[in-house]
Amino acid sequence: MDDFDVGHLAAFLRLTPDQVIKLAERGKLPGRRVQNEWRFSEAEIHHYMEQRIGRSDEEQLGDVEEMLWETKTVQEPIGRIVDLCPLEAIAVPLNARTRGSVIRSMADLAATTGLLWDAPAMAEAVRQREELHPTALDCGVALLHPRRPQTSILAQSLMAVGVCPAPIPFSDRGHLTDVFFLLCSYDDRAHLKILARLSRLLSGGEMVTNIREAGSPAEVREALERAETELEDAELEDEA
Repeated sequence: MDDFDVGHLAAFLRLTPDQVIKLAERGKLPGRRVQNEWRFSEAEIHHYMEQRIGRSDEEQLGDVEEMLWETKTVQEPIGRIVDLCPLEAIAVPLNARTRGSVIRSMADLAATTGLLWDAPAMAEAVRQREELHPTALDCGVALLHPRRPQTSILAQSLMAVGVCPAPIPFSDRGHLTDVFFLLCSYDDRAHLKILARLSRLLSGGEMVTNIREAGSPAEVREALERAETELEDAELEDEA
């Protein structure tokens, strides 16, 4: 993965070059000086964006998502979130009782689509990501994903959803979690777009309740589609 220079990072983050330099000098952006020039690891910047998404409220998430959608270097076009989640990638209930069994079950679930070719490899990549930075949220949802896209075992971006019958301990911070999303993205920028959009859908709260109450994969998918349609309608009203 390539590094950003100041100009490219400024364009990516929709900032001026001077703003990028000031943020880097203050330690707000991960970067390093090489021959008196600032350089930024693309992997570290993507992790920074993940953290920014996780700390944002709904309005800020909209700003982040708009910024990501306006960049033109994504290898794979990303449409609606619901279209990434076929019925066979949804488990109601997800019969798993430990963090390890959840991760394995979610990877196996994604593999039933035929779009993921190596479920054990995906599960191991997700497990390593969870060891570094747990993805469980206070709302009882976990956004599982590997640290880097697993392009060699993935045909295209894909999302799986599992709902456990009862919440289980899923992180060292004591979070009880019962709704699990597995984000299998084909490239880094696509991952950030999917994460930003899903975070916006989750911020409303109603979608999670509807997913918990769903009695079938079809009802989970309907909850996703309804929430995304409502968000799209709200965006159109804001533009009018």
